[in-house]
Amino acid sequence: MTAITVLLALLAALANASASVLQRRAAVQETDQGGGPGLSILRRIPQLLRRRSWLAGAGMLLLSSLLQAGALATGSLSLVQPLLAAELLFTLAVGSVVFRRRPDARTWLAFVALAGGLALFLLAAAPTAGRDIARPGAWLLGGGGVLGAVVLLWLAARPVRGASRAMLLGLASALCFATTAALLKEAVGRLAVGPAAMFGHWSLYATGAAGLVAFVLLQGALAAGPLTASQPALTLGDALGSVILGWVLFAETIQLGLRMLPEAAGVALIGAGSIGLARAPSVGGEWDTGGPAAAPGSPTALPRTPRR
Repeated sequence: MTAITVLLALLAALANASASVLQRRAAVQETDQGGGPGLSILRRIPQLLRRRSWLAGAGMLLLSSLLQAGALATGSLSLVQPLLAAELLFTLAVGSVVFRRRPDARTWLAFVALAGGLALFLLAAAPTAGRDIARPGAWLLGGGGVLGAVVLLWLAARPVRGASRAMLLGLASALCFATTAALLKEAVGRLAVGPAAMFGHWSLYATGAAGLVAFVLLQGALAAGPLTASQPALTLGDALGSVILGWVLFAETIQLGLRMLPEAAGVALIGAGSIGLARAPSVGGEWDTGGPAAAPGSPTALPRTPRR
């Protein structure tokens, strides 16, 4: 089942990356044909709905959610969520093809660092599957811990500005995305009993609520500072938060001891690669210009699609 889990998780990352590229392309076409970069997002939505590429992107986002649910149904949270960091790699590849902009040497180096770090961490950690659903009361510990951490991060972000605020809000968003995935795993785990068990359980509806909170925090992170500050927090926070939630909720385990050394090296490479790819135009949302990537929150910058 591990091979199926890995395949589904990577396909989910590819689908989400394709959604980002397609919706960015629609936004660029709308601006080029008189939409204007200053037009509010609410006024642009009706025009974007007429764009085939935007609709295709929305369809790819839905497909990504279904593939992620399939991966979580067949494998551990500790394996699936770190693999979704491959979205950055796929965004680079797909965006470069669609917008015909070749990455520079630094971007390729970041690509190799992230891919290598991801492989090193997962091979060293060797996550093992646990229970399909959490034990009664486990969500009080896991969910309460995440809620407390998110509130503390939000409070810490209020008095600061710039990169520090973006990092704190990005980490809070990452923890919410990890919780969203854990809730989704809980919901699909109950599908084995029957559809009524899944649709009658609170976890399915809490998934949507947690995802909405994650999306709001993400928009705050993108508006607060550079992507190079928020992206490592998003990537690492989601992966490591999922490992902890997998252990607390579903009794998943990773290898420790001497393996912590290559695991730490993998985490460091993932962080370095995330920073490098965040600087890349094809990930930052600026495929269509020759200059540096637009700042998050600017009219030409692509709001990041919620990926978890």
